[in-house]
Amino acid sequence: MSARNTATAHDVMPRGRRLEPDARREQILACAVRLFGERPYAEVSTTDIGNAAGVARGLINHYFGTKKGLYLESVRVLVTIPAVAVEQLPQGDLATRVDASVAWFLDVVSRHSRSWLAAVDGGGVGRDPDVERVLAEADEVAVDSILVAVGLAESTRTEVRAMIRAYCGLAKATAREWLERGALDRKQAHRLLATTLVALVEQVIPR
Repeated sequence: MSARNTATAHDVMPRGRRLEPDARREQILACAVRLFGERPYAEVSTTDIGNAAGVARGLINHYFGTKKGLYLESVRVLVTIPAVAVEQLPQGDLATRVDASVAWFLDVVSRHSRSWLAAVDGGGVGRDPDVERVLAEADEVAVDSILVAVGLAESTRTEVRAMIRAYCGLAKATAREWLERGALDRKQAHRLLATTLVALVEQVIPR
């Protein structure tokens, strides 16, 4: 459900510029995130990504193995909520923390809207089992993150996790109505998601 700072680097890196290995890897990943958001998976080559990042194609193989491996990592970085996002939530009551959580989510998906929408839709690779696995893992991370945000981190009840997973589905659908269809504006999307989560915690989830 998320995108890290990796996905904000859109500039082409001049070939030959020396970077530390981690920075070079992040640059490749950032370019891949952008290109996979602009075009379907089949229309993006490792040569395209290498040219955008200013690196040889072999370096992509070194860091990610294959184009598929790079694509899966691109999806993962876009849809997985990083731990720091939860750690930086403000102290306060339920409504305050929910409001901040929803604002963070809407900020991220709007900043990387094309890439995020492509990622949650599978990027043109259909119902690929590897992509489905990455998306399912990201959903579980999102459930864990939301439970921490709303003060239910200790809950292990199956029905509670199921309810939060259902809420995650609502969050994705709401983002699509806002970003893709234009049927909602940001204020409406925020109100829908914040109000629903507070009501879910206070009125629906069993204590």
